[in-house]
Amino acid sequence: MKTAMLLAALTALFMGLGYMFGGTGGAVIALVVAAGMNLFTFWNADSIVLKMHNAREVGPDSEFHRLVAELAQRAQLPMPRVYVIDTDAPNAFATGRDPEHAAVAATTGLLNMLSRDEVAGVMAHELGHVKNRDTLVMTMVATIAGAISMIANFGMFFGHMGNSEDRPNPMAAIAAMVMAPFAAMIVQMAISRTREYGADKAGAEISGNPRALASALQKIAGPAAHLRNPTVERNPAAAQLYIVPSSVSDLFSTHPATEKRIAALMAMDGGAMPPRAQPRPAMTSVPRSAGRSALDPNRR
Repeated sequence: MKTAMLLAALTALFMGLGYMFGGTGGAVIALVVAAGMNLFTFWNADSIVLKMHNAREVGPDSEFHRLVAELAQRAQLPMPRVYVIDTDAPNAFATGRDPEHAAVAATTGLLNMLSRDEVAGVMAHELGHVKNRDTLVMTMVATIAGAISMIANFGMFFGHMGNSEDRPNPMAAIAAMVMAPFAAMIVQMAISRTREYGADKAGAEISGNPRALASALQKIAGPAAHLRNPTVERNPAAAQLYIVPSSVSDLFSTHPATEKRIAALMAMDGGAMPPRAQPRPAMTSVPRSAGRSALDPNRR
């Protein structure tokens, strides 16, 4: 319901801005171009994202693949493709236009840092995104937000296409050009945060262990969150894909505050928040010199 209301607010903002600057003509042109761009991204998002991260696919002989298969069966989802990303920064994401074309990925840093139950909680969260069709929802949001930004950028051009009576007040036009994209961004972030709470809830239900997911979030958002991530350095927009993204402030984050997500998960479990995670948990992590982690993607 909250997502539907926010989508309605975005649509109303788009229609109002289009009418102000160019009537139906300008609005339709901007919407068609933005929709075309987002449609291409929607159909090719999985390959674009996976190539961006240099992800490598793993097969059924991997313990990690078997874990995802078990979770997908619990969630009654088609088996997604499973990928691993070679980086020490712990994180994971899901991509794909629908459950039948989904892929999930985790970094080697995440697999080495977390216990098996915690990895299961993280991957159940990503399967929750797949089950809730969040990729489709966020593509719809991106289409409308992109159209709003496009109208704002070309607003004065569209506004001068009509006669003098149709032209917007210059001060109002400037205010709309500045404020409308900002408002669209805020609504877009609010929708994204709503979908994250939904994926947390779905992930806890799929894994059956909300406490493990809460513990994983705490570890990922801890000191390890500052480990170098080359993909985010090259393309900061990639951060919003992750279960815990890097952000300069909570106001401009696409995800809710990690502390609030942990509190919601612990409320589902009926217990207190877990103790603060140590920077180098030793429960399942294995020093590289001693061998591979229990969830090393190459371990059989």
